[in-house]
Amino acid sequence: MRYFLLFIIAMPVIEIIVLLLSGKVIGFWPTLFLIIGTGLIGAYLAKKQGMETWRKAQEQIRYGMMPGNEIIDGICIFIGAALLLSPGLISDIMGLILVFPPTRNLLKPIVIRFLMNRMNKGKVTIIRHK
Repeated sequence: MRYFLLFIIAMPVIEIIVLLLSGKVIGFWPTLFLIIGTGLIGAYLAKKQGMETWRKAQEQIRYGMMPGNEIIDGICIFIGAALLLSPGLISDIMGLILVFPPTRNLLKPIVIRFLMNRMNKGKVTIIRHK
């Protein structure tokens, strides 16, 4: 929890520093267009990937299978979309990494390991309906 709080405090400061440096190096308008462009491309990609993941999950449920991989994809896409909605270059890059399928597939084992560690430590409660 304390790392999350540190992240919440440090991230805006880092974003402002990167935006100021970017504005100084490439200029105000290119920086502005870069932020808007990555946001628009990311939002489109998040919507497209989210709908595709939702369709795959529904299909697996329809055939009586547990959509585990799609749930992990959905979590990554949701977090990536939230990062894309926040202004800043670093958050946009992180968001695109989570939304873009090839890079998301590289990060999924890390997400699965993190969730498994949380479950093994008893920090996640699973409620089963009979």
